[in-house]
Amino acid sequence: MELHELTIEEAHRRLKKKEISAVELTRAVLDRIAAVESSVDAYLTVSADTALEQAQAADEKIAGGRCEPLTGIPLAVKDVICTQGVKTTCGSKILQNFIPPYNATVMEKLQRRGAVIVGKTNMDEFAMGSSTENSGFKNTRNPWNPARVPGGSSGGSAAAVAADMCLGALGSDTGGSIRQPASYCSTVGLKPTYGRVSRFGLVAFASSLDQIGPLSKNVADCAVMLNAIAGYDTADSTSVPQDVPDYTSVLQKGLKGMRVGIPREYSATAGMDPEVTAAVDNAIKVIEDLGAKKIDVSLPHTEYAVAAYYVIAPSEASSNLARYDGVKYGVRDTGQSDLIQMYRRTRSEGFGPEVQRRIIIGTYCLSAGYYDAHYGKASQVRTLITEDFRQAFESCDVLLCPVAPAPAFKIGEKVDDPLTMYLIDIFTLSANLAGIPGMSIPCGFSKKGLPIGLQLLGRHFNEEMLLKVAFNFEQATDFHKKKPVL
Repeated sequence: MELHELTIEEAHRRLKKKEISAVELTRAVLDRIAAVESSVDAYLTVSADTALEQAQAADEKIAGGRCEPLTGIPLAVKDVICTQGVKTTCGSKILQNFIPPYNATVMEKLQRRGAVIVGKTNMDEFAMGSSTENSGFKNTRNPWNPARVPGGSSGGSAAAVAADMCLGALGSDTGGSIRQPASYCSTVGLKPTYGRVSRFGLVAFASSLDQIGPLSKNVADCAVMLNAIAGYDTADSTSVPQDVPDYTSVLQKGLKGMRVGIPREYSATAGMDPEVTAAVDNAIKVIEDLGAKKIDVSLPHTEYAVAAYYVIAPSEASSNLARYDGVKYGVRDTGQSDLIQMYRRTRSEGFGPEVQRRIIIGTYCLSAGYYDAHYGKASQVRTLITEDFRQAFESCDVLLCPVAPAPAFKIGEKVDDPLTMYLIDIFTLSANLAGIPGMSIPCGFSKKGLPIGLQLLGRHFNEEMLLKVAFNFEQATDFHKKKPVL
């Protein structure tokens, strides 16, 4: 096995035994990036010199007898997370030259554990999109089929993990932006409970929905990464002061007696690809064979989730993105003598079409006379959706459902149809509205060789339940072992 193909768990074992060095491992990953980046386009910035310096420091740490699970491990980070001294563009031309003077809390945590950051990954502009086609710089391609999208908005992170261009990555999830690309690229992706991971240093899209989470090659690596980034942070007022368990300690526990809920509304969704339905049904059968009991549950307000989400998220985005006016941050149009014209030209040139569309929708929803009819009503629906999940979890321990209605679609196929694109998130965005954790794991492939993911949803702060189910399923199948040919 080549070094860049190692999982975090395998690499840690070999680093600890000093069979390999962190510098060797990092060079192998950088060589892999150089070899396949032109085929995948996963990265916006590759910080090779900084990564090798961090790897050298990790080797010194290991030589001193301190080798934590992420020490010397090459990771990638979505370009919406602030990294001190390294460009953070959010996939937008309006921040194309922004270099943060500080680190996000998750970056501080990774660096304290000796992780090596090889670069920043491509994304839909300000995390708005389901395909990474809305990046202000380039399209990332799906490693399993370069004519297909990798999903979005963490498509660069998912593609980098699937193509062995890093050993793990961080993404952010506002309506499914970790789980959907994880499903399209056959990686593991976890959106933690809102408040479990600090959002300090995560550039805001929709503040009440955004959450940072890991993407990895297998479930054990996901648990290791979550161990590193979870926990209370005084710098984030939405962070929750709750104890963090050791997520790796729960993986080996079996599923006997567990109750898995199957939401009937999700299986009745129009437009479902039969191959996705078959793969998810087979995955549920595997989990039943492992000792779990299947229970039929109802989430009656599911049909309103997409509408509520696409009022709340653009409303918060229109407020958050007001700060990008050409004065405080990033790019400014210097050709205007009038202040209002400068604002107008800067935002027209700096933001792409999807971001402008959502700012307009959000500004309208928050405007005087319409707030109660749109944002107020959507917030009421959000409460009903949260209550649906609370009642469902009274009769089951975890919910199982598809991640997306179909496997990855072709690049350009839906780019001119935003409403169809929004419906792709139909199975994922309810978890963000309710603030519960959600996870995607590989559960099959279509006849065309495209990955299919299984989604697991759990109670607030019960990520260990998702990891336990996912690990047991992974041990009983081999979908996670398959690799794209590049």
